[in-house]
Amino acid sequence: MAGTTGPKRQDTRKFFENLSGAGKSIAVLTSGGDAQGMNGAVRAAVRMGIYVGAKVYFIHEGYQGMVDGGDYIKEATWESVSSVLQVGGTVIGSARCKEFRTHEGRLKAAHNLVHRRITYLCVIGGDGSLTGANLFREEWSDLLNELLEQGLIDEEAARSNSELHIVGMVGSIDNDFCGTDMTIGTDSALHRIIEVVDAIMTTAQSHQRTFVLEVMGRHCGYLALVSALACGADWVFIPEMPPEDGWEDNMCLKLSENRADKKRLNIIIVAEGAIDSHNKAITPDYIKDLVVSRLGFDTRVTILGHVQRGGTPSAFDRILASRMGVEAVLALLEASTNTPACVVSLVGNQAVRLPLMECVQMTQEVQKAMDEKKFDEAVRLRGRSFENNLSTYRLLASQTARSELPNSSFNVAVMNVGAPAAGMNAAVRSAVRVGITEGHKMFAVSDGFEGFYKGQVKEIKWGDVGGWTGQGGSLLGTKRTLPAKHLDEIAEQMRIHNINALLVIGGFEAFESLLELYEARANYKEFCIPMCILPATISNNVPGTDHSLGADTSLNAIVETCDRIKQSASGTKRRVFIIETMGGYCGYLATVGGLAAGADTVYIYEEPFDIRDLQANVEHLTQKMKTSIQRGLVLRNENCNENFTTDFIYQLYSEEGRGVFDCRKNILGHMQQGGAPSPFDRNFGTKVAAKAIQWITRTLKESYKEGRVFTNSEDTACLLGMRRRAMLFQPVVQLREETDFVHRIPKEQWWLKLRPLMKILAKYKTSYDVSDAGQLEHVTRVRPKESDTAAAI
Repeated sequence: MAGTTGPKRQDTRKFFENLSGAGKSIAVLTSGGDAQGMNGAVRAAVRMGIYVGAKVYFIHEGYQGMVDGGDYIKEATWESVSSVLQVGGTVIGSARCKEFRTHEGRLKAAHNLVHRRITYLCVIGGDGSLTGANLFREEWSDLLNELLEQGLIDEEAARSNSELHIVGMVGSIDNDFCGTDMTIGTDSALHRIIEVVDAIMTTAQSHQRTFVLEVMGRHCGYLALVSALACGADWVFIPEMPPEDGWEDNMCLKLSENRADKKRLNIIIVAEGAIDSHNKAITPDYIKDLVVSRLGFDTRVTILGHVQRGGTPSAFDRILASRMGVEAVLALLEASTNTPACVVSLVGNQAVRLPLMECVQMTQEVQKAMDEKKFDEAVRLRGRSFENNLSTYRLLASQTARSELPNSSFNVAVMNVGAPAAGMNAAVRSAVRVGITEGHKMFAVSDGFEGFYKGQVKEIKWGDVGGWTGQGGSLLGTKRTLPAKHLDEIAEQMRIHNINALLVIGGFEAFESLLELYEARANYKEFCIPMCILPATISNNVPGTDHSLGADTSLNAIVETCDRIKQSASGTKRRVFIIETMGGYCGYLATVGGLAAGADTVYIYEEPFDIRDLQANVEHLTQKMKTSIQRGLVLRNENCNENFTTDFIYQLYSEEGRGVFDCRKNILGHMQQGGAPSPFDRNFGTKVAAKAIQWITRTLKESYKEGRVFTNSEDTACLLGMRRRAMLFQPVVQLREETDFVHRIPKEQWWLKLRPLMKILAKYKTSYDVSDAGQLEHVTRVRPKESDTAAAI
């Protein structure tokens, strides 16, 4: 694989080469309800286990297979998890097992594991499956003694298998497990829901209908809440937020107000566990009858059911599952007698390990709080991600009549700059509506700074942004023009419209533009106002943030296309595909797309490579073609090397692979930029824009003196970005030092540490820095205070 040695630095890193799996046996099982992405976790755990020298076993059909033994427990090979990354559900099967709940069942299971010397368990499932695994571990030594007494095992077997180590990964579409921001399968389930909502919206629009949609979530309203945010639903019912008495009147009033605003459709989303404040179930049919009898609207009910569990996993779930699978094996190898059983999970953008039972207890506490009608407590226990979704929803679904909103007398302008990115419109909609709720007058600037200096500035109202969330591209229009050459005209427009704050949504050009405006403050008092950027670019190359708006949609487009391209070779033998992705000089799309699509090699600018690397990669593929996996996938970032072009690599592979494999090449081009935004981008855009407007409101109040807004401090020209676990407002001036302006990329990029992961899963020997791996933490830690600078999304 292209160059694995990074720049020399003082080595405080810890590498997993010291963690050997030799002589150890790991078993992988999936249990409980299935979730998309489970196969990615199985694949990563199996390959990482084999990579470190351990024996890895599949346990088919969950705990049932562990109890029954025999052929249900089979050794896994590298090839046996090939081509499973894009498959939904779980290929090793899952079952609910009553027998494992009995002592006799667990005794049988222990016997089957000891028989194969398996003392490391990797369990992928929900809280029930993980609680079962923990109980099994606690009883392990008693079970061994019993087996010894019954003469089923000998002293030596009892001694050499005396400890059972367990690591869990949470696979659940409901995202109902405390301690993790996202469980495996949640993002894919949101994809299914949003696909359906988008389809329903077109038919509802035609007939002016109201649709009531029931989504899964018996005890947790995450799917309902996030899909309501992502599609701009009129009303949502979730178990954690029962509506107050008299909600029927309020809802009908809101629906008829929206119709009066020329909105041709209404969407109401109901979680299957929705209740009112008297613990009475709220069903889709009850809502339908209510709307029909009170308003006479043509109303239909759609129950999504098991569609939400099906289909291929999204890019996010594949990456999450691959990262978690590798992390789980590392956690098992590092486990000692005293380490509690843990779950590996994700907080923000960071892998963490948490004690399994702490998470389970907290998850059970949520249910207890809800049973006792302590709903605020239940929301707090659900965690920051859920809380932030709920507060953003409340902001946007403001029940206040518009005539009663405050009036701040501030004018705030919103604009898009740079290339279009999916999610921009969701951000504009959220900014406009939150701004209006805060009492500001909102202005839209069309066509970026080019439109600004030409005077394309007009007021934008609540109803003008209806239905924008699901639209791709940029409805405001966007251009790459920078402001420097037109400062006079732009300042003039700001004077004419009395603009007191500016929100810029865009990519690297937006960052450069804000720097130019900040520097022009010395000569133009018009720019001495609060200014904020929301990074939005498919390339994910803006400094100061781990994620840019639009990158997730683009990754899904890449992954979907790679799946189809790989499938096109299913009839032919031995074929290698060379695929070029966008991204400028930033290798994010190629690397993370490669990890999610199961690529063999990825060429990027950030990791220089030479002809010897290319030769080694061809040989690696030649070896692979001798196994049962007879196709290869190579991704190349468009600017990774000016001489080793896509054509050159295609010709080199064709020549060197002659007689072994043939080649095809594809340039993905602008399809990576188009399409409807993914649920992640809709939700992320909605939340960051709401946060940015709240920051603007605070900053406006602080900088309003003697009848006007004036501020020239560097902390009032900021970029709002996600850094590991927190959302931070960072002065653009300070980010200048972190930026390589020639290649338009940040000097340090977090995703480069995912590259060794991708190489390992493609069977390359490499160094993997585990000093950044999850450390065992506690769930009950004091939650970070929401300060102005750091508030997690």
